[in-house]
Amino acid sequence: MTRDTPDDTGATDGTGRERGDGSEPRASPGVPEAGRDEQPSIFVPDDGERAGGSEADESEADERPATDGGVESATGGSDSAELDPDAYDPVDVFPGGDLDLREGADSCYKCTSCDTSCPVAEVDDEFPGPKFQGPEQWRLKRKDDHDIDESITSCSNCMRCDDACPSSVPLSQMHNEARGQFVEEQMEKLSVEYVRNRILANYRTSARLASVFPRTASFAMNFGPVRWAMEKTLGIPKERDFPEFATETFREWWKARGGAQVEDPDKRVAYFHGCYSNYNTPEVGKAMVRVYEHFGYEVMVPPQKCSGTPMFANGMLKDARRHAETNVESLIEAIGEGADVIASCTSCSMSLRQEYPELFDIHGIEDVSEHTYEALEYLRIHEDLEGELAGSELADDRSYAYHAPCHARNQGLARQAVETFRDVDGVNMEDVGDSCSGISGTYGWKEEKYEKSMKIGEEMFEHMEDAEGDVGMTECPTCAMQMEHGTGYEIKHPLQLLEETVGA
Repeated sequence: MTRDTPDDTGATDGTGRERGDGSEPRASPGVPEAGRDEQPSIFVPDDGERAGGSEADESEADERPATDGGVESATGGSDSAELDPDAYDPVDVFPGGDLDLREGADSCYKCTSCDTSCPVAEVDDEFPGPKFQGPEQWRLKRKDDHDIDESITSCSNCMRCDDACPSSVPLSQMHNEARGQFVEEQMEKLSVEYVRNRILANYRTSARLASVFPRTASFAMNFGPVRWAMEKTLGIPKERDFPEFATETFREWWKARGGAQVEDPDKRVAYFHGCYSNYNTPEVGKAMVRVYEHFGYEVMVPPQKCSGTPMFANGMLKDARRHAETNVESLIEAIGEGADVIASCTSCSMSLRQEYPELFDIHGIEDVSEHTYEALEYLRIHEDLEGELAGSELADDRSYAYHAPCHARNQGLARQAVETFRDVDGVNMEDVGDSCSGISGTYGWKEEKYEKSMKIGEEMFEHMEDAEGDVGMTECPTCAMQMEHGTGYEIKHPLQLLEETVGA
């Protein structure tokens, strides 16, 4: 892996200068080529070709079946070379995958823990709940070849059911595969719902176009008549305020500053910034870089696409796979150079950690999963944050109403922000409870789901308003949208407070 430089025939020392000793160059920070933020920013394959490969390779990749990469089963697991035919005969319940989830489905003993934890089932009496969407539908499908029930599109993909299940039934994986089959085989491709969902699922495409003229796009997207027209034609609720687009994306800022300011081959991280921190809140990405450099890390910013989270939630698995192939290829190169993968969005880290290996069989995907961390989590593991923050204080007292996103809870990170800042003088961090925010990515951006989204979020809104502070805090960008929408509070990311606290 090299710095992004023109192709040379001679070896370089990582700064573009030719090496005379014939040794391999060491990777070092660099500056991306000219152009907007879609250029590779730190490194590209040594042959100079783009990470995605040729068009033939992409076509070939699209035809490969999506499979699970890491769930153990009675056959020995999807990665096992030896299958035990005596265990059971494999049944391909949902075409397109070669993993039989019968073992997981049959582990369900109908305790309904998943249903009671589901925020959608709590407010929508017509939604049958995770148990039906997962194990029961799985059994029906393999027995009588039933169509997928349309209610699968009402699942918000909050993944709370995974955490609630005492038998470790792979509920969200079942939901994702079922939703993918429903969209592929049963949803009308010219319907308003499909077109709307495809636009929402591919937010990166819209944001990239909007970032060319960010001020104009921000004004137009929130102009009253445009909002009314979008609700009538696409079913995007006019009550929602579109987030503003940054006048300088994170990757543009990264290029302008000259890339990483710290070089340390023994202390490297690859930053997966995601779409929102790039196009809408680059201040979060900047805070992440400055904090990590404060602790002596060399930060890489590899070429990347969307994590796929909104695509999973909308059943666009082919789109998600195309993005995943680019991400895995770039991240596995960074891992090969000694880096761990860091995400500032808990949905992005959840996607790379869990959903990728569950749904795809891309080479290296398990390594990416094992080396991925949420940004604050990684520092809490590898650095003495408690010692760093001991005795620190801010110039003025701050009170924050903290909400732990569902995807943070599913990774065991529900209390990390509260625990990190509890001993900082002048900071009062109040947890506003374990309720879901209700927006669940694109779920709350659908006109028919908007009222349910706000009803789910009512408990969080009430707790925020009862909290001492009037500034919210969360690691999830869409939760931040819902928190601001429901309370009017300014919302911060924990990394922004950490940057200020350590003086990065």
